[in-house]
Amino acid sequence: MTPSPKVVVLDYGSGNVHSVAKAIQAAGADVSLTGNFDEAMAADGLVVPGVGAFDAVMTQLGTVKAAELVDRRLTMGKKVLGICVGLQVMFESGNEHGIQTEGLGQWPGKVEMLPAPVLPHMGWNTVKAPAGSKLFEGIADERFYFVHSYGVLSWPLADTGEIIPTSVTWGEYGAPFIAAVENGPLSATQFHPEKSGQAGIRLLTNWVNTL
Repeated sequence: MTPSPKVVVLDYGSGNVHSVAKAIQAAGADVSLTGNFDEAMAADGLVVPGVGAFDAVMTQLGTVKAAELVDRRLTMGKKVLGICVGLQVMFESGNEHGIQTEGLGQWPGKVEMLPAPVLPHMGWNTVKAPAGSKLFEGIADERFYFVHSYGVLSWPLADTGEIIPTSVTWGEYGAPFIAAVENGPLSATQFHPEKSGQAGIRLLTNWVNTL
């Protein structure tokens, strides 16, 4: 019998880590919750969750050397999954409450306030996943649970054929925003799979199955 993939949920002081760990365990992984650099490097998969303000999350991520951790894992082709603010920090910068903060810079683009009359965007919403998405295989028509006031409103990378093809899934609330990205070993979702019922578990299972 093939052993379950080992997944580390990065514990750096953000909330919601226990529910994320339980959901990934339900998706078939052997899960541990730690901020230890070496354990996170050794795992088959790393999950970077995040709730709260971009600036605060980046400060907390600095305490566990997340920038180096994510960089080294991706250089080695080892899978990383960001969730909610864990997606946002993968971009170049975030602008919240007038505070401009540098992100992890794995993708170009910035996080900004959603142009919607009522914020936060809270509740269930559909997404538009492209054909061939591995994360959304079998669940492209499902709804997922969002809680956010900020997002990434554009994807500036063109598919030139010279880089890893990127699968970008879109949501809409006031304007189109990035709901998920699949880019080689790095994937991320703006919504919370761990709060999205069976559709969320299926998405996490799809990710675990790639490890």
